[in-house]
Amino acid sequence: MLIAWLPKAMANRDELIDYIAEENLRAAIDQDSRIEAQVNQLAVHPEIGHAGRKKGTRELVIARTNFVVIYRVHPKAKRVEIIRVLHTSQAWPA
Repeated sequence: MLIAWLPKAMANRDELIDYIAEENLRAAIDQDSRIEAQVNQLAVHPEIGHAGRKKGTRELVIARTNFVVIYRVHPKAKRVEIIRVLHTSQAWPA
């Protein structure tokens, strides 16, 4: 399956990693690598995340981080769409 990052998800990811980088560049690089590696697993195993809080979505908890990736699977299009990246302390979108 193809992994497609929506612009809002990329912006979320960039903002979170930039925030971490202000204090610790190495930690930011590590966290970003973890996000990338685990999201890439969705191409082969799109159902590894649990059912999302919103109908039709799934949530992938990024191991050893405080991040959750919200995504949708479009099986007919063979596409996984990354919708948002959130820190666990953030309020969830309405």
